[in-house]
Amino acid sequence: MKEFKGKVAVITGAASGIGRGIAERCVSEGMRVVLADIDDANLAKAESELKALGETVLGVRTDVSKRSDVELLARQTLDAFGQVHLLVNNAGVGAGGSPWEATWNDWEWVIGVNLWGVIHGVKVFTPLMLSQNVECHIVNTASAAGLVVGGSSAPYSVTKHAVVTLSESLYLTLQRRSALVKVSVLCPGLVRTNIANCEDRRPADLKNEAVEISPEMRAGLAAFKKFIEVSMTPSQVADMVFEAIKNEQFYILTHPEWIEVIQMRTDNLLRMEDPRDPALTVMKLIQSAKA
Repeated sequence: MKEFKGKVAVITGAASGIGRGIAERCVSEGMRVVLADIDDANLAKAESELKALGETVLGVRTDVSKRSDVELLARQTLDAFGQVHLLVNNAGVGAGGSPWEATWNDWEWVIGVNLWGVIHGVKVFTPLMLSQNVECHIVNTASAAGLVVGGSSAPYSVTKHAVVTLSESLYLTLQRRSALVKVSVLCPGLVRTNIANCEDRRPADLKNEAVEISPEMRAGLAAFKKFIEVSMTPSQVADMVFEAIKNEQFYILTHPEWIEVIQMRTDNLLRMEDPRDPALTVMKLIQSAKA
């Protein structure tokens, strides 16, 4: 898909971060945009600000972990615009630690948003896009964490690996059918988003009981937030996403320096060696990005 003006985009997690950056780029391309997010206040703000730029924008409150919400999102999109050409399954959260220390609530919340959210988007929208018989594109947001040995959050890493695999399966199936619907998987490194504050959006029934946070964990979170503040901007990511859509490029690696860490995992696998902790290499990459 190389022409965007007048076409319809649906973006989840669109009220902030990467989703908001992509939405802004869609508006600048003259697209009609549907913003989906669970954050009512930021969703209303994004809708108002993007409408002020002169394009048609519709905000739809959506909990992507619920199939019924995504089905309603599709219906409202079709009711408003009659079609959809670009779907960005972008909503995501992070929580939990090691596989056994992450709580049941952590696992359920992260899998619900990060994985089921993408599954729901793919299952609901792909048939609609195929039926239109015009050029369309689906972008699934994974992470560089979906291509390397698991990090400090097992639920996050598990879901991001799964999104990469889901996207690969979707790509190959559509390719075999010579479909006009194309696919990309977005695997960013650190980007200036609100993911460090995503606990504010955790549903009440999945909140953890209050626990005392150790000084080490508190210091680690503070350092992460500082790294985020100086990392790549969402608008930079959006530029890369649109370039990939135009070129029908599947893998979108926003931070090529992460290839070193990806290669480490691949080499270990091919040599049938035990996994190596990528933490030191990742920290070096983060420090270089900060500089």
